[in-house]
Amino acid sequence: MFTDFEQMLTSFIDAFSNMGLAKGVLFALFFLAVWFLPAIAALFFNRRHLGKIFLANIPAIASWVVWFALLAWAVTGKMRARKEAEPAAQPRN
Repeated sequence: MFTDFEQMLTSFIDAFSNMGLAKGVLFALFFLAVWFLPAIAALFFNRRHLGKIFLANIPAIASWVVWFALLAWAVTGKMRARKEAEPAAQPRN
């Protein structure tokens, strides 16, 4: 079981070490963009909680459940604000 993991780790390290500078920078940018996707989404959908989402996003990479929860929180900001801003429907007499 560990030999499969060791082989996979060895092949990943070999591929990473053979990567050029441009590919390494592109990989790092892609990785950071995916990691901070909830914060990027909050920039467009939930600016009121952007700071909180950004700070919670830093350790969230350790747990995909937390990462997806932050992503959901980030994209639901405008919907919640829109529902709160709508006036209550008046019943007709």
